[in-house]
Amino acid sequence: MELTDIAIKFGLIIVIFLISLVIAMYSTYAERKIAAFFQDRIGPNRAGPWGILQPLADGGKMFLKEEIIPTNATPFLFIVGPSLAILTACIGSAVIPWGQNLVVNGKSIPLQVTDINVGILYIFGVVSLGVYGVMIGGWASNNKYSLLGAIRAASQNISYEISMGLSIIALLLVTGTLSLGEIAQQQHGFWANGWFTWNFFKQPLGFLLFLVCAFAETNRTPFDLPECETELVGGYHTEYSSMKLGFYLFAEYINMFVSSAVMATLYWGGYNYPGMDWVAANAGPNISVILGTVLLFGKVFMFIFFFMWIRWTIPRFRYDQLMDLGWKVLIPLAIANIVITGIVITFL
Repeated sequence: MELTDIAIKFGLIIVIFLISLVIAMYSTYAERKIAAFFQDRIGPNRAGPWGILQPLADGGKMFLKEEIIPTNATPFLFIVGPSLAILTACIGSAVIPWGQNLVVNGKSIPLQVTDINVGILYIFGVVSLGVYGVMIGGWASNNKYSLLGAIRAASQNISYEISMGLSIIALLLVTGTLSLGEIAQQQHGFWANGWFTWNFFKQPLGFLLFLVCAFAETNRTPFDLPECETELVGGYHTEYSSMKLGFYLFAEYINMFVSSAVMATLYWGGYNYPGMDWVAANAGPNISVILGTVLLFGKVFMFIFFFMWIRWTIPRFRYDQLMDLGWKVLIPLAIANIVITGIVITFL
């Protein structure tokens, strides 16, 4: 790999990292504004015009608050927990294709950090590691409520990762690849050979299962049992303050962003859109690529809005209801979806 290629990759990593942080910051603002709209309130409106500087004020508050480590906590692991949570959240976007290749001065610039042939397995590996940040933080706090939240998080993630994995198996039967780049390419445009190219139309049940599991994996309502305030005070981050608490909160919003990008890529065409070839032929390939990237972020923002809409609409499950849904409903549906997909591919 040439030095310029390394510089381009490094620059792309920095850009994606900064975009993830900015989206996480302003997701907090959007969440509060959307909640205010649903509840007939105004929401943040003091820090800057329409309150748009509120995330910066919140971040400054997190940085300037006193660092507190409980007396009976395990100091090293108490710090490792939130650090691991934010690290795994940030590295999940490495295999997501944000667009086709840009051509600048005759050089092709890929808008994907790396296109490994097991990209989906990489995503699952990162998701599986993320729960360790919650588990370590909850255990190291030496607080019974934090420990209960951590145990809930581990049980919940294990249960719903099974359903999520099974939903992906059916998608793999359709696409024949684990590479997110290839899956996005297969959904080129919107319509081909008399059928929709986007995988949602081929796997509607698989998408629904993946969506529900994404709510559980990101600990979003109605699956936010690990931090259930009415039962566990604050859950696994009860004892955390300052930027260590900020890392946990940021990790949740970055995970929501990455989950939305993965769902948009796997099921909703990724950077593809109707009329893509026409735009490339008439406005230029780079314009088509940039428009595809913008529309991909539009799909991501729609999913983020949906996450927030559900939070302020549906009440939290009881823990037994959460586990029943995972083991007695989602897993059987995912297995049935694999069987049906296999039959359709074999005989039709």
